[in-house]
Amino acid sequence: MRKQFLTVLSILVMLSLVLVACTPAAPETIIQTVEVEKEVVVTQEVIVEATPAAEVVTSYPRNETLYTSGTQWGPPSSWNPFNGGGYAMGTIGLVYETLYIYDPLSDQFTPWLAAEDMNWVDGTTLEIKLRDGITWSDGSALTADDVVFTYELANPNGDYKVGLNFTGLWNFLDSIVKVDDLTVDFKFKENPAYQEVGFYLWQTPIVPKAIWSAMDVADITGGANEDAVGSGPYKFESHDQDRQVLVRDDNWWGIETFGMPAPVRIVDIVNGSNNVALGLILQGGLDLSNNFLPGVASLVEGGYGIETYYPDPPYMLSANVAALIINQQVKPLDDVNFRKALAYMIDLNDIVVNDYTNIVKAADPTGLLPIWDKYVDQDMVAQYGWTYDPEMAKKILADAGYKDIDNDGFVEDKDGNKIELTVTCPSGWTDWMAAIQIISKNAAAVGINIVPDYPDYGPWRDAQLKGTFELSLQNEAQMSSTPWSYYKWVFQNPLENIATAQYGNYGRYDNPTAFDLVNQLDQVALGDDEGIKAITSQLQEITMTEFPTIPLWYNGLWSQTSNAVWTNWPSSAEDANHYLPATWRGYWNMSAIQMLLELEPVPAQ
Repeated sequence: MRKQFLTVLSILVMLSLVLVACTPAAPETIIQTVEVEKEVVVTQEVIVEATPAAEVVTSYPRNETLYTSGTQWGPPSSWNPFNGGGYAMGTIGLVYETLYIYDPLSDQFTPWLAAEDMNWVDGTTLEIKLRDGITWSDGSALTADDVVFTYELANPNGDYKVGLNFTGLWNFLDSIVKVDDLTVDFKFKENPAYQEVGFYLWQTPIVPKAIWSAMDVADITGGANEDAVGSGPYKFESHDQDRQVLVRDDNWWGIETFGMPAPVRIVDIVNGSNNVALGLILQGGLDLSNNFLPGVASLVEGGYGIETYYPDPPYMLSANVAALIINQQVKPLDDVNFRKALAYMIDLNDIVVNDYTNIVKAADPTGLLPIWDKYVDQDMVAQYGWTYDPEMAKKILADAGYKDIDNDGFVEDKDGNKIELTVTCPSGWTDWMAAIQIISKNAAAVGINIVPDYPDYGPWRDAQLKGTFELSLQNEAQMSSTPWSYYKWVFQNPLENIATAQYGNYGRYDNPTAFDLVNQLDQVALGDDEGIKAITSQLQEITMTEFPTIPLWYNGLWSQTSNAVWTNWPSSAEDANHYLPATWRGYWNMSAIQMLLELEPVPAQ
């Protein structure tokens, strides 16, 4: 069999650059930046001759140190758990902990700081009991006072009035009360939003009242918090332009309950480029890369000791939904028939196979991630779903009155005006750039003039927030504990409050019925799968007939692991653990922390 050589851009040069790599901070949307060409060949002999990455980047005992990359797109500068997507890798989950963690693959909440499952004493009172003996890294006790303080920080009518990402909890939370040192009661208003409550209980990091109550608002929301005191299994040890180091807290309260995480240190390398990450993982200088790496099939099948979650395509778990977002303030995008034609015209197979080389999956027409398959109404999909069909797209356009009047190959609108649309993604995101080129080509084939454009990230994001784009890509809809979070993104409302949007519904789609259904879904009890499906079925009908967005593909949870130093990584194998192999923000408390409890060092030869 002919040997397949991996594609790398001068690993010798790139490995020498990793120590000084310093890239601008990346967008909060996880995973898309790709800065390199995909096909530049270098032989294995060159890789072997390169200076071993382990000698370049570490002075720590290698069999005690876990090297990661894929989250940090600039030098670490914030260790503040309330700093949205800007905090350093591991801040939430490894340093600061949450009451629960959530495993999306098993659909299970695990009590973490909490001692037991959520206990609804009555319809509006949620009782949370803490584990006895939890301590902060400075040795002081973590108690109900810290939990009450943390949630009160976001209370718009409380003493602190700090606007945080869980302030929305107070839309239906009336009060939070300390019952005793280990018990907290959340008192809700009528009809609590159970789905959202569950979401916040595994997303909200608990902070020590003794320290944070002395901070002013500016420090709480934007301070660096470099000397972080958390309750988690790791502490921040050091950082530099190209990395940060976390060291295990051998006095962590959770050792008796959960066991000791295997790595003594975690060294997270700042992303330089995907080729740097590729060279490092091949050399044993990275154990876990959460970068988008081209040539994954060659990595897995080439005998390099590199594994992905699945041994075959798509190789990766599905982490989020990449969707075409549509500005319905712009004609003819306000016409549902025109949007329907867009759905039928896009060749998803071309994107999956030729852009992504089969490492992503085409999205279900509902847009629901595979972790939510049990909520997909297959009868609804059979009735309203679509597949690539350019002839159907042409028919939809013709039936709706879109004709090529001047014979230039592109249809005009119903009033005879030219249609000239732009589809955008950030410059440098080469996988997305290729995707919108395919979309543009598909559009031309059915007679729609759509031109790809690649602005810098800032103007691209600003256009979404202000609603000045026409067509664009977005992948904010992530794995979570509830499909409510997906529909909240699709149908963000009320519209009068998103003149400058923050999260979702960038196209300003207006449908009060859908908005009401999202609110109803929020109020379904956790674990009531039938109740969830009954409402999501109605929402699926709306998304597949109204096309507020068009789901395209499921972006992968990019994860490449090396067995050179550490083994027992999560995988789809029946006898393996099935936690998420991810360092991304929000994923440590979505079962990735449990991955560290399962890792084992490779025995010395």
